[in-house]
Amino acid sequence: MTELWLVRHGQTDWNLAGKWQGQSPQAPGLNDTGRAQAIAVRQQLRFIKFDAIYSSDLLRARQTAELVAEPLRLSITLEPRLREMNLGAWEGMLASEIEAQYPLELAERTRNPPTERAPGGESPREVAARVLRAVNEIVRRHHAASILIVSHGISLAVMICHANGLLLKDVYQHIPENTQPVHITKWLPALPSTLLV
Repeated sequence: MTELWLVRHGQTDWNLAGKWQGQSPQAPGLNDTGRAQAIAVRQQLRFIKFDAIYSSDLLRARQTAELVAEPLRLSITLEPRLREMNLGAWEGMLASEIEAQYPLELAERTRNPPTERAPGGESPREVAARVLRAVNEIVRRHHAASILIVSHGISLAVMICHANGLLLKDVYQHIPENTQPVHITKWLPALPSTLLV
């Protein structure tokens, strides 16, 4: 059975400031704390023999994966489908600015988490469609292996919900902290449409 180790990227200055990053090309890479977090998680996972490392292609995830992979002598496969949720108009905005300018949209997002989205962005259900296809392919490619996946809050929360049979409506409650590893011992490939909502 293939085991997955999921790691959220390290801290960035936008994390620290409370800015929503999404897929923004302006989102920064790791700050000093983020780099230290990546090195710390590398130490934490040093006894795991990984067979492959996959990462979102966004800068903050890629930098985290590179720091974790450094002593492992494994190449990193960049997978764009592991990117964070597209947050549309909210990317680069402070949480307080979004609350002030988009109160109705935020309220609807709270009422219907699986299907609601930022203006011009993705919903968690749409994130699940691309992320779960990517992970299903990764698992099929590596039978009985240990795989490290470096990604983002919502993308990882979708994986965590799927692996544990949790409701997608609770996805925002399962976002891991920066560089907090999550171990999934059993991944059952499934179409995104089978996610509980």
